[in-house]
Amino acid sequence: MTHRDRLLKEGQVFFGPFAKLADPAVVEILAHAGFDHVVIDREHGPLSVESVQNLVRAAELQGIAPFVRVPRNEPAEILRVLDVGAAGVHVPHVSTPDDARRAVQACRFHPRGNRGVCRFVRAAGYSSIPAGDHFAAANERTIVVLQVEGTTGLANLAEIVTVPGIDVVFLGPYDLSQACGVPGEIHHPEVTERMRRAVEQAREADVVVGTFVESPDDAGAWLAVGVRYICYSVDVGILFAACEQIVRQLRE
Repeated sequence: MTHRDRLLKEGQVFFGPFAKLADPAVVEILAHAGFDHVVIDREHGPLSVESVQNLVRAAELQGIAPFVRVPRNEPAEILRVLDVGAAGVHVPHVSTPDDARRAVQACRFHPRGNRGVCRFVRAAGYSSIPAGDHFAAANERTIVVLQVEGTTGLANLAEIVTVPGIDVVFLGPYDLSQACGVPGEIHHPEVTERMRRAVEQAREADVVVGTFVESPDDAGAWLAVGVRYICYSVDVGILFAACEQIVRQLRE
């Protein structure tokens, strides 16, 4: 069963953090801890595509799904991370149906898209996989996660979710809080209410919904309303929180 099959299976829940650190050991640790996926961050992180490739290798070896958040909704950015083997992509700042179509088209080969064609890449076993087999399999297994992060995107969500080929609508609470005029206040009533309405819209269209949380309580609250794809914090934040707690206890 592919990661996409698991994610789309009714009732399946995915948990995993974002990752900004380039050491593959971090991804191995996340897998050993029991996370389902990791989102390798090229939007807000310093990672090169070469570093992404090594993190993807580590994820594959340990059975954790490697997603990559690309810096922007550009076919070339999406193509490069899929060619090194990403199981799927997070595409940021999707605000219109045209944005959604652009992302989906870049993620899949003809007849379902227009992803750039090359079989001499890691995702195709460096040409060891027959071209037709690679193209067909990639279309079936690639996971398309569209990040809807602003008020314009939420206003257009009913149309966005009708675009064929979307697997997950990911609601970005921090960017949404800024768009609502309360930057960083992700628990502000306006932010949470807009997100709840968006969850309902996406679920009515049978699209998996995801979001970002920083506590088990927040994860539980969003799971209760139908979110099934939870990104829990960030590797650097998890490390800092653990170290801070240890230091505080040592100095008490």
